[in-house]
Order: sequence, then structure tokens, then C-alpha cells
Amino acid sequence: MFKSTKFLAVFGAAFLLPLMVTVADPQSVLSTSAVAAEEKKEPKYKDVKTRQRQSVGAKCAKALEKVQVVLEEENWPESLNMLVNIENSTKTCKSDYEQTQIWKFKGYIYYSLDDFNGAIRSYKQVINGVGTPPELRLDTRYTLAQLYTVEEQYGLAARELETWMSEATIIGADARVLLAQIYYQLDRKADSLEMLETAINDVESKGILPKEGWWGLQRVLYYEKNDYKRVVSILEKLVTHYPKWTYWKQIGGMYGELEREDDRLVATEVVYMNNQFDKESQVMSMAYMYLGAEVPYRAARIIEKGINDKIIERNAKNLEVLGTAWYQSKDLKRALKALESASKYSDTGNLQSRLAGIYLDLGRDKEAYRASQRAAKKGGVKRPDANYLVMGNALINLHCYKDAIKAFQKSLKKAKDKKSKKYPQQWIRYADTEGTRLGKLRDVGAKVPGCSKS
Repeated sequence: MFKSTKFLAVFGAAFLLPLMVTVADPQSVLSTSAVAAEEKKEPKYKDVKTRQRQSVGAKCAKALEKVQVVLEEENWPESLNMLVNIENSTKTCKSDYEQTQIWKFKGYIYYSLDDFNGAIRSYKQVINGVGTPPELRLDTRYTLAQLYTVEEQYGLAARELETWMSEATIIGADARVLLAQIYYQLDRKADSLEMLETAINDVESKGILPKEGWWGLQRVLYYEKNDYKRVVSILEKLVTHYPKWTYWKQIGGMYGELEREDDRLVATEVVYMNNQFDKESQVMSMAYMYLGAEVPYRAARIIEKGINDKIIERNAKNLEVLGTAWYQSKDLKRALKALESASKYSDTGNLQSRLAGIYLDLGRDKEAYRASQRAAKKGGVKRPDANYLVMGNALINLHCYKDAIKAFQKSLKKAKDKKSKKYPQQWIRYADTEGTRLGKLRDVGAKVPGCSKS
């Protein structure tokens, strides 16, 4: 169960505001209009019968007026002390109805003192009082349900609110949402969702925008049912009517769950472009999405900016990804720079193998040969056959044909399938033929280039 502070933070201040409206009306006790004849309008409560309204006697009213003055000064301890004295007196407020008004006052004061348990005790007295009018008893049940909710007594809160609903003629959406929240805390998820959707459908049918917290709870309930399509539809409403970066981040994640990668990329880009990512994992995730979408240049720019902004750590892993992005963008010089920086942090065999491939593409054959040698020596290369293939090609360019054949033979030995074996076999034949041809030319006195690997 949530603690009350967390509970209110998740679902908003919907609990406290109705409490203030329901509780903070002690002055009505003294109003002559409130104790006059019944108002002539449609009854608010079920099974209402015409009856004589009760009223507060003059002596009791005078005493409560004095309390009212102190209440208006928000002197809660003094007003409570005055009420206790009135309650204990056998002459001031004698009737059952007058006692009910004292308890109502006390409930309000305890609430104002943040003494919710004291308020609960007083409002229970109102509900159980012999002189309590039916409409006051019913209103007090709603207040009591709210107080039980704040105190995390959810079973009692549900009982009071269910009783209130069974007797009230008009049930507003706020009351249904309150009960939905209580049901959620009681792990009655199906009942919670049913009550919540009734409330949301009710206000939407009237052209009223549902409160943010209502959609928030609805989103949680559908997420727990693994109904991600409904979660997305709710988040789309939230980003439209209550736009927050939190919702944009969440909707991006949910698009990912539904494999709507283009939508996920757009939603995440909106957040990124508004500088709402301040963690390395968030920025790198954005970069990986662009790599997956085959937009490596954008991925490289994002990583580079993240490193410059000191959001992304300058380490071997991140720099290697940056190098990969630049390589896929066909920007070999930037790819090489990134990978060379990565090698300063972690000179792994696989990293050296990748460097060797770029050196070869740039025509820097000696560096390609040496990097591939370091890769083979260190080990841990993902594709050792490809590393030896790069080594052999560099050696051919350096006119070291015998050494190249040895490198290609190692590549052939490491190759795992027929396709991978085909390339070193072809290069072995080429190196043998070309080496023999140049050897013959050399034998007859022709000037031909020799091995220049050192």
C-alpha cells in the first residue's frame, strides 16, 4: 500500500479538496435559513419524507456563536476547549440534535488540526447520533470515507462510500473516481476500472474534460492488464490535454512495446529536442534508435553532443558506438578518430580489429597490418577470420605476398561456413599468382616493389 503522501502525489489532491468543501461549513449550524422549512426542489436523497426540521435552541446557539468567533480567528485549541465544555454541560446544548452540531463542529476543528483520527471519531458520532438528520448523516458518510482514505483505512473507506452511493440520488464523477482509487488500493482492480470508466464516460458525454489524475489511474490499470494499446490511447489524450514531458517519455516507451518504432522515434525526438534528457541512458537510447532506423549520421551527432555536454561519459564503449555511427555514415576519418580515442580507454582485440578495417579503407596499410596484428595477439575478436582477411589485404598492398598467404590461411582456418571460406581461398590464389609473377620479373632484373611491412 502507498503511504498517504505518495498516494496523494500519484492521484492528485482530489481527496483533500472535497474534504474542505464537505467539512468547512460549521457556520451553517447557526443559520436561521438552514433550520427553516424544507426547500422546495427536487430531493437530493432517496426516500426523503416531509418532516419537521429540527433547530438549535437559543441558549445553545448563543454558546456556539462564541465558538464561531474563535474559529474565525483559527484558534483551534481554544475553540475545541470551548466545545468540550459545552458538550459536558447538561444545560447548554441538551437536545440530541444540538449534540450532533457539537460533534460536527469538533470534526471540523480536528480536521483543521490535521488530527484525522479525532475528526473520524467526531464524524462517527454524527453518523450514529440519534438526533442526526438523514441528509447530514449521508453527507458525513462521504466525508468519513475521504478521511478513512487519507488514513489508509481503505476497507472502511469503501464501506462508507458504498453506503453513501446506495442512498444518494445524485452521484457525481468525483465520488466514483474516489471509490475507484479506494478499490485500487484494495487490489479490486476490475471494480476500480469499471467505476473509473463510468466516471470518465459520464463527463466526456457531457463535453467535459476528465481530470488528469483520472486518466492517470486508468492508464495504470490498463498497463497492469498488459493492454498496451489502451495505454497508448490514454497517453495520447494526456499529451494533448495535459502535455508534460513525462507523458511524452512514457508514450515513446509504449510505442516501443507495440513495435511502432517510427512513432517511438518521433515521440522520443520531441523530448530530446526540448532538452529533457539529462541521463546518459536516455541520450544513448535515442542514438541507438537512430542506428536502428538506419540514420547513423543523426546517431553520431547525438552521441557527440552528449559527450560534449558531459551527459555521456567518454569511455571505450560509448566512443566505439560513436565510431560505429560515423563508419556507417561513411565518414571514415571521424570514425577512425572516435575509435582511436576508444582504444586509449580500452585497447581490446575487437577494437583493434575494427581500427584495422578503417585503416585499410583509408589506404593506411602499415597501420592496418599492425592493428590487425595487435587484435590477433590480444584475442577476443568477434570475427577473427575477418581480422586475418584485413591483415592479408594490407600485406598484399605492402607487396608481402608470402606473409599475406599465411594470413589468408589463418582466415580460412577460422572461417565457420562455406561463404566465409570463399574469400580467403580466392585471396590465397591471387597472392600466390601475383607473388610468383613479380618474383619472375625480379629474376630477370626488373625493378618491382618489395615487401615494406616494417
